[in-house]
Amino acid sequence: MAKLRVGLVYGGRSVEHEVSLQSAQSILRNLDPSRYETWPVAIDHDGVWRAGAPGTALEAALEQGQRVELRTSPSGPALRGSEGPSIDLDVIFSIVHGRGGEDGALQGLFELAEVAYVGAGVLGSSLQMDKEAAKRLLAAEGLPVVPWTLVRLPELSRDARGAVARVVEELGLPLFVKPSNSGSSVGIQKVADARALGRALAEASRYDTKLLVERAVDAREIEVAVLGNDDPEASLPGEIRPRRDFYDYEAKYVDESTELLVPAPLEEAQIEEVRELALRAYRALEGAGLGRVDFLLERSTGTFFLNEVNSLPGFTEVSMYPRLWEATGLPYPQLLDRLIELALERHRVRSALETKFRRG
Repeated sequence: MAKLRVGLVYGGRSVEHEVSLQSAQSILRNLDPSRYETWPVAIDHDGVWRAGAPGTALEAALEQGQRVELRTSPSGPALRGSEGPSIDLDVIFSIVHGRGGEDGALQGLFELAEVAYVGAGVLGSSLQMDKEAAKRLLAAEGLPVVPWTLVRLPELSRDARGAVARVVEELGLPLFVKPSNSGSSVGIQKVADARALGRALAEASRYDTKLLVERAVDAREIEVAVLGNDDPEASLPGEIRPRRDFYDYEAKYVDESTELLVPAPLEEAQIEEVRELALRAYRALEGAGLGRVDFLLERSTGTFFLNEVNSLPGFTEVSMYPRLWEATGLPYPQLLDRLIELALERHRVRSALETKFRRG
């Protein structure tokens, strides 16, 4: 049987460029070479797409690969080379984190090209990337979310002191400040007083024009991996125990003292509850393929709060998403197989939909 031609897309123009490279390296190591012909497709910091032949190192493809463009219509090879031959692909495995990669923009290109791709579609990707919009939908579904408010850049620019006063009046202190559209905890700060809140809002505005402010909760951080399209499954939960004040960028990627407990030490009833909540959140935010659902388990009450749903979680061998599935009985290579199967399945279903109106 012929090998599937997989385009591994990585890099991107976001602050999570380097995180994407780490994920892509792990995926490349674990894709079965007897089943897949993997083409590295790099997006550099300037947004230029470069492809290398199978076997090309990811850094080499990023720096020296031939320039390519994704087709803009459903005919011809998926990638058209400007300096060499075009490349046809059966499926794209995009691991471009952050803005322009998991916010629906890249998924829109894949839809226009009518090429199969791993993960959520345009709507699901966009909803899950925008933390504030996601919270509104989760709350509307009756799912528990931490109290929050939104500060938009025009309000902050016009009257920063007034914005700070409004937030403190609504939520009290301490608080978390987050860019609404960002990942890997970039731009997130915990604040305990009004002066620090003003500085945190200014810092977060470097990354987004929508700033989410949440009431701080003394909680354990619990995560559940979800896999599937219309009939998704939830993994066993895991727990993150950072040594720092919270699970920030340093704790995720630099500080080796962060503990990842897989599975999480929870009671059976809690495990059942959090897995069901994860599936409800995944469906509410139009999940497809994969997603990691993050929770806060309040210490004083034992209440689970939905923190966020991540449509494209980190994918190194030590990242929580693949580790959770390993603990649930699905090893990393087989997890990749399943994700590619789900991408092809979703593409077949969508390709069968009619695009021309017919009477009767």
